[in-house]
Amino acid sequence: MTTIQESIDVRVPVRTAYNQWTQFESFPYFMNGVDRVVQVTDTMTHWETSIGGVHREFDAEITEQHPDERVAWHSVGGQTHAGVVTFHRIDDETTRVNVQMEYGPDTLTEKAGAALGVLDRTVKGDLNRFKEFIEKQPGETGAWRGEVNPPPQTGV
Repeated sequence: MTTIQESIDVRVPVRTAYNQWTQFESFPYFMNGVDRVVQVTDTMTHWETSIGGVHREFDAEITEQHPDERVAWHSVGGQTHAGVVTFHRIDDETTRVNVQMEYGPDTLTEKAGAALGVLDRTVKGDLNRFKEFIEKQPGETGAWRGEVNPPPQTGV
């Protein structure tokens, strides 16, 4: 597994940054290689991506979501990835957005790209484009303020 951690400070209140991040269908506007995201249910999204000439479709389940704090997910079937985005209030008009992801590269090309830090740079670029996107908007394009609690832990 490859672990990625990137963060960026955006000049919007935490509520605005969080609300925009919950608009998954807007991700193609700032995420490189993401062609389409469909919000299937409150906790299920369907993704279509084209990265390095490879088209993929997969589902991702939101496993935890708390307004103005965090959104966590994991893939369902297909390529393995999971992560969490957290939102940290710096001041009334500034928010730190932190992304932590784990990704299981499948192909030799993906493994080489992971070793060379290609995905780290992609996530950093996506965050920079998110910053540009949200700071240019008069406000968020929508919001979902619901709670998704993590599944209970089972003892082993």
